[in-house]
Amino acid sequence: MCDPGAPSHGLPSAGHLAVITSPVPGHLNPLQVLGRELSARGWRVSVVHMASARRFVTDPALEFVSLPGAAADDRFDGYLSLLARPGGLLGLNRMIRATATMTERLLDEAPGVLERIGATAVLADAVEPAGPLIAQRLGLPFAVATTGLPLLTEADVPPPFLGWPYRGDQLGRFRNSGGYVVTNILMRPITRTIAARRRAWGLADDGAPCVQVAQCPQALDFPRRALPATFRYGAPWRSDEVEAPELPDDGVPLIYCSLGTLQGARPALFATMATACAMIGARAVIGHGGGLSPAEEAALPGNPLVRAFWPQAAVLRRCSAAVLHGGFNSVLDALAAGVPIVALPIAFEQPATAARVARVGAGRMLSPHRLSAAALADTLRAVIERPGYAQAARGLAAEIAHGGGAADAAAAITAALATPA
Repeated sequence: MCDPGAPSHGLPSAGHLAVITSPVPGHLNPLQVLGRELSARGWRVSVVHMASARRFVTDPALEFVSLPGAAADDRFDGYLSLLARPGGLLGLNRMIRATATMTERLLDEAPGVLERIGATAVLADAVEPAGPLIAQRLGLPFAVATTGLPLLTEADVPPPFLGWPYRGDQLGRFRNSGGYVVTNILMRPITRTIAARRRAWGLADDGAPCVQVAQCPQALDFPRRALPATFRYGAPWRSDEVEAPELPDDGVPLIYCSLGTLQGARPALFATMATACAMIGARAVIGHGGGLSPAEEAALPGNPLVRAFWPQAAVLRRCSAAVLHGGFNSVLDALAAGVPIVALPIAFEQPATAARVARVGAGRMLSPHRLSAAALADTLRAVIERPGYAQAARGLAAEIAHGGGAADAAAAITAALATPA
């Protein structure tokens, strides 16, 4: 079904690409930038999901197509709350079961939607397993888009949700194999959903993507020995940067502090960040994603600059360091600016991303649980004053600057999937 010989530019109509993704900003934001690049190459691009996810699809170059049923849409905000507050093993199990329910709904309803809109290909988010199966069910070619760490099982590489350091030896492989066993047990609600649907549809497997594109730079990932031939590392999928807002230029170092778009309702952790910045003579620039009330903003110590959202990439260029939760988009933005990172991973792939930042020497990782301002201040001081951290971050920035970002990813997808005019 793949057409690697199709032209990659100048197409009056490349086809109709249906995007099947996780319906959260951390995935939809970079995918919308990629979708805009695909639209410029002749694609009609439609994001297909439950109606409640429409709020996050704001780019006019993309269409949003709702699933027909509405019964589960009132549970969407509850799903976002589970992502925002994983709550240990019990909370993780609830989140995985909720994700399996969402995947099942896509499998039930999305095939009919794709047939109705005349989709000719699928762009499947790597974290949503419904996409490849739906494409195979309909006989459509598909590409995989990886907005975070590569989700590729490999003996030398730990599961992508664990903050283990890289070990390419026998002990490391033994440790990793145990990690994959536990991961597979935890993911059973999702894998059982996919296996049951595969049997019902008479499909032997999920099929192979024509191409897999990632916004992860190769230098950030752990070494890999068994990459699929279709896999492409890349650079962040970002819009043109805007000018930074007015920031103080009084000689006081600025430190960007963020917990992403979903996990910002943590006033105590933001207070620790602001205090730590003040302890080293710096000023926190806090973006809380709407998680703090005005009263909680005003109560933060250390005279920080506080907003729900900042133009992140532009602000980071003015900062000496960043304190982040390890969300992949924020980490990429900091590295693109050559800014060293103190990572406070909370959940999901964040510990694994932080482990990679530490391995390349572009930052350090601390646990956010029972974190003291003094410990964070000492770590911040180290990443700012020891030149090796900034040098490593600038090395990643150079690779990112020379990468093609969303434009290269869109070209690869178009070359693999487009129907010749």
